[in-house]
Amino acid sequence: MGGPKGELQVNDQPILEYLLDRLAWPGPTLLVTAPAREHPPGWRRFGAEAVDAVAGQGPLRGLLTAAGAARTEILAVATVDMPGIRSVQLEWFIAQLLADRRRLGVMCSRKTEHRQSEVEPFPLVLRTASRRVLHRRLKSGRLSVRELVEEPGFLAVPSPPD
Repeated sequence: MGGPKGELQVNDQPILEYLLDRLAWPGPTLLVTAPAREHPPGWRRFGAEAVDAVAGQGPLRGLLTAAGAARTEILAVATVDMPGIRSVQLEWFIAQLLADRRRLGVMCSRKTEHRQSEVEPFPLVLRTASRRVLHRRLKSGRLSVRELVEEPGFLAVPSPPD
């Protein structure tokens, strides 16, 4: 993208502010940043900022950081490069998670020409109770968020047509 994603602008506004305005999320908000990428433009609008403990471990490290810093049992996760996301989509994910108390995380799958279905790792919703699974996968070098569906309690549900 030519630079740090957190420094992008949408409609002459920092992307983080744009995302918060678009989401109009009613609950607490948490921004997860990488070391040396703290305090990007718009960060003050978040309820809290958590910085990954280790650089270079990708989105799985960010999920572990978020799960450790969250003040809620459930996290709705959207990435900075998803400016089209709306709260109605995150609410749908939350409903999928709450449909079964044994679920630790929910993401979507979509049909493709070449495969029966492909997992889309973001957005996703997860319980903070997933920290042990996230930590174990990180420690073993299995950094793919998409592959969390291999773990008991993680599920990829077909994307709704709308």
